Amino acid sequence: MADTVLEQIAALKDEDWGVREDAATALGQARDSRAVLPLVAVLKDPDRAVRQAAITALTAIGEASVLTLGGCLKDSDLTLQESAASILSTIADCRVIAPLLDALASPDWIVRMDAAKALGRIGDPQAVEPLLSLLQDKVKAVREEASTALARVGEAALPSLVASLTHGEWMVRLHTVEALGKLKSAAAADSLLSVVFNDRDSAVRVDAVHSLGEIGGARTVEFLITAMQDRELRPAAIEALGKIADRRAVPALVGVLTGANRPPSTRPIHGCGDRYQEEEMVAMGAAAKALALIKDETTMRPLVAALQNTVVREEAAAALVAFGPPAIPLLLGALGKEKDENIVYHVKESLRQLGWRPNRMDARAMGRAR
Repeated sequence: MADTVLEQIAALKDEDWGVREDAATALGQARDSRAVLPLVAVLKDPDRAVRQAAITALTAIGEASVLTLGGCLKDSDLTLQESAASILSTIADCRVIAPLLDALASPDWIVRMDAAKALGRIGDPQAVEPLLSLLQDKVKAVREEASTALARVGEAALPSLVASLTHGEWMVRLHTVEALGKLKSAAAADSLLSVVFNDRDSAVRVDAVHSLGEIGGARTVEFLITAMQDRELRPAAIEALGKIADRRAVPALVGVLTGANRPPSTRPIHGCGDRYQEEEMVAMGAAAKALALIKDETTMRPLVAALQNTVVREEAAAALVAFGPPAIPLLLGALGKEKDENIVYHVKESLRQLGWRPNRMDARAMGRAR
């Protein structure tokens, strides 16, 4: 009986790239360890489709290909390094931690990025310090993958990340803050609050607010309400309060929605007759979205009232949809009184999304809306 695996291995050397591609695909489906070395050789094939088929095949073979691929990370051919790192970022096997750590220093940014991804998925604490060094990488994609990888390592990375919040380079602090947000450890909250109110770089402070929103926790709510009064932090703080979804934030958010809770020295819009300030447009929209996440039904009436404001009308209508059926009576009440065609359109669209159709609600529903 013919050995089909050996036949496909032989076909990897065919002059026709289509035959080589089909052979690599078939070997991936067979998942036979005998194909590992021949497929690794195909990672240098001149045809991209053939190389991609070999990558897919080696990924499918999995564990049996790991050690050979780990050796490829030291090959002088950067294309081979890239392919090996890409495969290992998916397989993520702890047996190749050492070559992956070495690959973090590769001159090829794709290799560095995929090595970081692999180490993050493996989650070994010994990768923490090498990954921290990549937060200064010249390539943004590498920095972001290193940040994600540090978060994936988990609590073991927390002390080093917290220490990195005082790094002299703002870019390192920025990606450290992002990593802590991805890690979502409540133990990082105090350190992030310190960054919010003390860091000298506004981008780092804004990202620290975002990370606090990802972490959540009732303790940070009052601090974020305070941060709302900082013009640079205001939109991020409002968004974070929505994610935390603590009802204690409702009065402050309604104040933003209605224009009653504005920070000092907000710049006016030039050439626009609307009385709301430029920065408050963003803040008001963010407040409507935050209220939709909190879903406190006492905020439905302020949201209906906000439909009168062109600045926040679309966000308010969408927020009312988030409340579900309880919003229908109030929307029907607004529909019965409203003359402005634009507002009527948004009310009807919200009702449509809530599943309401004309003649489906009786007079009692209208009565509840009054």
